[in-house]
Amino acid sequence: MPVKTYKPTSPGQRDRTSTDYSVLDKVKPMKSKSRILPKKSGRTKGKICVRHKGGRQKRLYRQIDFSRRDKIGIPGKVVYLEYDPNRTAFIARLHYADGDKRYILAPADLKRGDQVTSGEKAPIKIGNALPLLKIPQGSTIHNIEMQPGKGGQIVRSAGQFATLMANEGKYSQVRLPSGEIRLVLSKCFATLGQVSNPDHKLIKLGKAGRSRHRGIRPTVRGVAMPAGEHPHGGGEGRTGTGRNPRTVYGKPAAGKTRTKKQSDKLIVRRRK
Repeated sequence: MPVKTYKPTSPGQRDRTSTDYSVLDKVKPMKSKSRILPKKSGRTKGKICVRHKGGRQKRLYRQIDFSRRDKIGIPGKVVYLEYDPNRTAFIARLHYADGDKRYILAPADLKRGDQVTSGEKAPIKIGNALPLLKIPQGSTIHNIEMQPGKGGQIVRSAGQFATLMANEGKYSQVRLPSGEIRLVLSKCFATLGQVSNPDHKLIKLGKAGRSRHRGIRPTVRGVAMPAGEHPHGGGEGRTGTGRNPRTVYGKPAAGKTRTKKQSDKLIVRRRK
């Protein structure tokens, strides 16, 4: 997917880059699979409860089929490749042989007219969803379930992919984009291929307005605030965070702050 650049006709255009959407179809989203996404803007009863949010563009949420378990063995034809404002990846509109229509995450190199299917007997082909136990070792996968039947939860953003390292009985070893190697139940489904739009990481917004359209408000550093506004604030001249960096709520903000969770025992090798 190429990246578009612009002539420097203004300061905002000078460093701006954007995704070239010419390969996508300009069609309206399916009414049965879309709904208005409510604007919460980080407020509860009008008061800010989540900082740095508010004022985004209106959106329609497209309902994505992350599971595909109720379409096992039913072939689906890729009719359109579409833009989705709610995620960095592109989506594909499928027309199934039984007449149903759904959206899925579009893998890279998936084309209009391709056939995709799901289930244990699905062929090893980009876009097909299979249990990890039925996928060859070394395969590139995405949209991986953490619990059987819950639907894909990880490796869903643009250009991301995981690698299936080994199948060992009840569990499979998966190397995630962070470098972490993790055990996942072999019954969990995953989709073959890499997520579409791999050039998303090269995009530069170019101006503050493009962040505001996404609902992202400005962020002020804690050390630049008054003492009453932030634990890092106050002092004469430039001051650092001290030995104990804190969030605005006084919680530790550096070092090992992750709480112990039950899933730790499934980590074979931690991320880099």
